[in-house]
Amino acid sequence: MAELLIRNAFVIDPLSGIRGEIKDIAIRDGKIVEDTGANAEVIDAQGCLTLPGGIDSHSHVCGTKVNFGRYMSPEDMRAGRTSRKGVMHVTSGYSVPTTFGNSYRYSTMGYTTVLEGAMAPLEARHTHEEFTATPHQDMLANTLFDGNWSVMEAVRDKDVKRAAAVVAWTLAAVKGFAIKLTNPGGTEAWGFGKDVHSIHDTVPHFGVTPAEIIDTMIRANEILNLPHSVHLHCNNLGVPGNYQTTLETIERVPDLHARRQTLYLTHAQFHSYGGSTWKDISSKSEDIARMVNARPQVAIDMGQVMFGRTTTMTADGPMEFKLYMLHQNKWSNHDVELETGSGIIPVFYSRKSLVNCVMWAIGLELALLTRDPWQCMLSTDNPNGAPFIKYPEIIALLMSRRFRDRESELLEPRTGHYVPLFAIDRELDWYEIAVMTRAAQAKALGITSIGKGHLSPGAEADIAIYPLKPQEIDPSAEYKQVMAGFGKTRYTIKRGRVVSRDGEVVVEGANSTIWTKARIPPELDLSSDPEFVKKFEQYYTVRMSNYPVQDVYLPRGVCIGTEASL
Repeated sequence: MAELLIRNAFVIDPLSGIRGEIKDIAIRDGKIVEDTGANAEVIDAQGCLTLPGGIDSHSHVCGTKVNFGRYMSPEDMRAGRTSRKGVMHVTSGYSVPTTFGNSYRYSTMGYTTVLEGAMAPLEARHTHEEFTATPHQDMLANTLFDGNWSVMEAVRDKDVKRAAAVVAWTLAAVKGFAIKLTNPGGTEAWGFGKDVHSIHDTVPHFGVTPAEIIDTMIRANEILNLPHSVHLHCNNLGVPGNYQTTLETIERVPDLHARRQTLYLTHAQFHSYGGSTWKDISSKSEDIARMVNARPQVAIDMGQVMFGRTTTMTADGPMEFKLYMLHQNKWSNHDVELETGSGIIPVFYSRKSLVNCVMWAIGLELALLTRDPWQCMLSTDNPNGAPFIKYPEIIALLMSRRFRDRESELLEPRTGHYVPLFAIDRELDWYEIAVMTRAAQAKALGITSIGKGHLSPGAEADIAIYPLKPQEIDPSAEYKQVMAGFGKTRYTIKRGRVVSRDGEVVVEGANSTIWTKARIPPELDLSSDPEFVKKFEQYYTVRMSNYPVQDVYLPRGVCIGTEASL
């Protein structure tokens, strides 16, 4: 019976209502308990900031798209190299590291759970294989349905139950976690050489609109009672003037009073642009934040851009082609039969570029203007806005206006005319940062019930102890210390084991993969439905019997079961 006692911890645990108290944390067999025996191992936190393990609710770290990003940019893979040390594998890569590189860097920062933002169902095996090689974080996979032929046919026929049945069968088959819609209908239109430019454009061949896809999938998600809401990458990402599409999308979201939120809008920074061309692009963060503030059924994440080089990758194939036309850099496009697609292109965000400076400002503005931190989560859409290792710097920017003002002096001189950032006085506090980096994510993803995101008795003992003493630090003035502190924990504890100490991983990991399975009535089971089976016989390159991911790919799978409401 393994026991661990953390003494003198300065605990902030928003889901448990703890806003900053010196407490002891008792752990037995990987769970938080009321107390331990006399022989428990003791860690003295010495009043340092102690939080539940960090949760990244939108990142791209595993799967075929990510892997292609690795080998199309050998110059990126030559960066970030580390040699084998103790239990740590050799790693390489900066914006798209190897799987072990991702895992070790997340552990160093105190993160214990990561959601892969976009998994193509047909290619799920590869994603799950890489999950097992990301050992120190429990993993989840948003599953792409934006161009799924069976879904769009159900949308066309206005058959929500059929759409729910397709989702239920697919998530169970590929061991996915939630519904992801990326540029709904747009990537499928791209397969026909076209795109959709509003939520009311028609997808070729199927005769449906993005608005109809979004509406149907929200309702299907609620029928299945899935733990997470629909996870949406809006149409028109990265296009000047796209804030109108974003506002129109949010306006359609019903308040179903059934769960935490009805829609999770990801990387909102990329969807908050005013203007009509790249020459007059401006921030519309105020409009987006005002809409979010008025709608508690909507949650967003920042999608913060940070300066430097990175690799953009998304299932939004047509958007990546537009980016290629701007940058004329190497570019990849990929189509996944009957389901979705993707695109990849390396980019460099420069302080000399007015467009890039406006993008940088918008992400911070969204976090500062969204009144309730439970509705806005910290993210970079890793690696699209920046690698996740930039999170400590983003935290410091959010906590210190002085830091933001200092950064403003380095930006393209016209930036202040196009953004409201430098008129915003708000500085986030320690509690709000704890919400935005773990509690809000756990609540939004619906994983608090399995012990994620909090430190109450019965929760999983995922804990981060940072070398920061909130009672002695003024984050507004000492932002460099904040940045350094969030960059390297004193201890990262995963299921009651110390996995990282002072930036060095000290044990082999054994993560879990969290997936969902909705129980539906037999009449909605598609495993023997003639029309559904016919799709595999006529169009797929694999047989239906070979499509599902076997249990062996999830050596430590955790299934969240739900009951459909019909």
